Amino acid sequence: MRARISATVALLVAATLLLAGVLVYAIEARRLGEQTASAVDQELAELSALQEDGVDPTTGEPFADVATLLRLFMERNVPDDDELLVGWVTGQQVEYVSPRTDPLAEDPAFVDLVEPIVEEGGTVRAELPAYGELLVVAQPVAMRSGSQSGALVVVTRLEQTRAGLVETMRTYAIVSALALLVVTGAAYLLTGRLLAPLRTLRETAQEISETDLSRRLPVRGNDDITALTRTVNQMLARLESAFAGQRQFLDDAGHELRTPLTVLRGHLELLDAGDPDDVEQTRALLLDEADRMSRLVGDLILLAKSDRPDFVTPAPCDLRTLTEDVLAKASALGGRDWRLDGVAEVVVPADAQRLTQALLQLAENATKHTGPGDTVALGSAWEGGQVRLWVRDSGPGVAEADRETIFDRFGRGRVPEGDDGFGLGLSIVSAIAEAHGGRVGVEDPGPEHPAGARFVITLPAHPTEESTWPAS
Repeated sequence: MRARISATVALLVAATLLLAGVLVYAIEARRLGEQTASAVDQELAELSALQEDGVDPTTGEPFADVATLLRLFMERNVPDDDELLVGWVTGQQVEYVSPRTDPLAEDPAFVDLVEPIVEEGGTVRAELPAYGELLVVAQPVAMRSGSQSGALVVVTRLEQTRAGLVETMRTYAIVSALALLVVTGAAYLLTGRLLAPLRTLRETAQEISETDLSRRLPVRGNDDITALTRTVNQMLARLESAFAGQRQFLDDAGHELRTPLTVLRGHLELLDAGDPDDVEQTRALLLDEADRMSRLVGDLILLAKSDRPDFVTPAPCDLRTLTEDVLAKASALGGRDWRLDGVAEVVVPADAQRLTQALLQLAENATKHTGPGDTVALGSAWEGGQVRLWVRDSGPGVAEADRETIFDRFGRGRVPEGDDGFGLGLSIVSAIAEAHGGRVGVEDPGPEHPAGARFVITLPAHPTEESTWPAS
């Protein structure tokens, strides 16, 4: 990426410098052309003025002939370095040259080039091998007496005219090449510094394995790459937490499954196949252990499904009907004093089957921690845009130290005698609440109920159009 970015910067800079050079050359070439044409026009204008005056300033008499006019003009005008003035007299051809040392005027090729335009005047552009490209302009000169005619020939050496521009463009090319090298080098260095966090990210990612997710990327600066670094660190933290939870989950599941498997293996090893009573007792025991493992596997599958988006299917749910139906179903769990604390007369979007499953799980736990005649109550309420569903009992309650851990997978508080559960029931309730966007917690039942605990499922929800506004 560093090389690609540097190459892209180099290409953009090179294209910009090239375009700028082309524009400068075109503009300067046009300016030089206009300057050359202006210089030629100036020479011809001065000749025309002298010809119209027709008086030799040195003698005060009219010019005797064309040769005299051209001689005076040559004496009074100094050509530019790239310019040559030639006085052409018909019949004598070249008469005067300024500067006089220029051999171009005597060159036969030049004479052949000029002869066709001296009589009528005109402009011609040609290239002579020894002198390069030339711009030749001729303006006829004639005396009033008509005894003699000629022309002023202005020759401009275009290559010499462009020499300064060519030198300037050569200097521009050298400076542009140096600038391109400097910009490319700077882009390479700066890109390396900007991409350093990405290299660190790649190297750290290569070093991270499933056995060590504790590595974090150093956070420096305050730009998009820094934001990406923070995001990756957060992702690593989530992965570390997920891997730790998965490892703990597998360890706990293996531990819970190891006990019934050990029981099964031990009884099968000690089984006396010839004793019908022993076979029958072992069969009953193994079936009971198989049922326990089946429940454990079912709970694990249910928890695994809780992360799927289709774990709950919200639909209009009447809380009054839900609460009363759950109470009717829960009353079959044991001989307790089953009560209804209150109901919310509101219809909200929720998965009634999953909520029923969660409330029955709480009711089953309450049954395990109470005795015959103890109170177990259910209720629902609509409070401030939230649904509250609870199960309350008059048992021994939950210790403060256990109120968080009991909702973890395989997390268990004080277990009553004869409880053969796996510690997954409350984690299933928590998964159902979280799938609805809510939470579950345990609290004291209130001053009017001095003993026991109340498990509350709190869900954010809005009444549907079918609802009558809540009352409980």
